[in-house]
Amino acid sequence: MSQWSSTKAKRVLAALLRIGWSVKRQTGSHKVLEHPEYPDFVFAFHDGDEIGSRMLARIAKSTGLKPEDL
Repeated sequence: MSQWSSTKAKRVLAALLRIGWSVKRQTGSHKVLEHPEYPDFVFAFHDGDEIGSRMLARIAKSTGLKPEDL
C-alpha cells in the first residue's frame, strides 16, 4: 500500500510553499514553482481538485515532498 493518501490540491500547494517552494509565475491554473535545490516544477491543479496517491508520489519525486509535510 502507498504511503500517500489522496488529498486536495490546495493542501499540497500549501505544503510545498511551507517546505521552501515559491510561485515564480502563474498562467491560469498553471503555477510554476521554484526552489533553490530543485528544477522548476509546474503545479497544474485547481484548489479543489483531489490528487490521488500515485500523482502525489510523482510530485514528491520531483519536489522533495514527504507524507509528513502534508
